[in-house]
Amino acid sequence: MPVYFISDVHLGLGPREEEREKENRLLALFQSILPTTDELYIVGDLFDFWFEYRTVIPKGFHRTLAALQEFTDRGIPVTYLAGNHDYWMIDFFQKELAINVRMKPFEATIQGRRVFFHHGDGLATHDLGYRLIKPVLRNPLAIWLYRWLHPDLGIFLARGSSRTSRAYTSQKDFGEEEGLLKFARERIAEGIDIVVMGHRHKPSFTEINGGVYVNLGDWVSYNTYAIMEHGAIRLVTWGSPQD
Repeated sequence: MPVYFISDVHLGLGPREEEREKENRLLALFQSILPTTDELYIVGDLFDFWFEYRTVIPKGFHRTLAALQEFTDRGIPVTYLAGNHDYWMIDFFQKELAINVRMKPFEATIQGRRVFFHHGDGLATHDLGYRLIKPVLRNPLAIWLYRWLHPDLGIFLARGSSRTSRAYTSQKDFGEEEGLLKFARERIAEGIDIVVMGHRHKPSFTEINGGVYVNLGDWVSYNTYAIMEHGAIRLVTWGSPQD
């Protein structure tokens, strides 16, 4: 049974009509793979912003949440690695949707291959601004204090910041060669077979000394994802003949 990997959908990034169309494409993918998949991995930034309060979650995209629950209701494992836009989770995905949430990069054995997952944020050598602010954004005290803001205000401010950040980083080249690829080479040198990342919004497939580095791209510009069958992984574009 194939295993599927997707990242950087960024639901909520654009105007409502565009996001509705993007979500429709995503749901079509989910429906197409549901009968045959063995497992689904979300490698960060499914949402352009997700901040979870104790009793409140961001509204919208309930169809996506319901689709994910359909996987787990059928006994299909879903693993969600938090990215830099949807890191602020508590327990909604685990308790309500039975999704396995991972807050840090991790390794898994899939079809007999060692696979390492990292969203990719903080690895680009020249992205000094984000590397400096990342410890603050993920600091438990900072997150706890932010939750004291009323959800309407907190979510409004964070969504504005998220969109500004996306617009800024999309125009810059932060040196994937020196950052993400370097990280992938190091993991493969340690015995990892496949390194899967997202974050850079540019799909890529690179063979490295018997291993493979895959960047999943995004659903903002490319509509790409990956499939793993019989221990081999490949990139696919939704809507292409091989879908």
